[in-house]
Amino acid sequence: MKTAEIIVSITLAAAAYIIGFLQFRQKGFLINNAYLFASKEERLQMNKKPHYRQSGVVFCLIGTLCALIAAQAVSKAGILIYFIAAVIAVTIIYAIVSSIVISLKK
Repeated sequence: MKTAEIIVSITLAAAAYIIGFLQFRQKGFLINNAYLFASKEERLQMNKKPHYRQSGVVFCLIGTLCALIAAQAVSKAGILIYFIAAVIAVTIIYAIVSSIVISLKK
């Protein structure tokens, strides 16, 4: 069971890092709620750069989270649980604060 958990965690980490890198480069589909829920007219007028950056940061944090989960499964070090919790908290706080900042800059 642990081997499957490690493989899945590493695969998810790699996928999240790749998506994050593409979001930073502003390549591919913009994976962001503000963009997904906007009307076609709003999408055409929207400044996508801050949304791409926000998505890139969040996906890189998710990749870090998955990598830490894999490291914890390999090493069985209980201290990594605190780092995992910290990355989860940072990701949630960043997503909320950056969404507020982006909406205030409009």
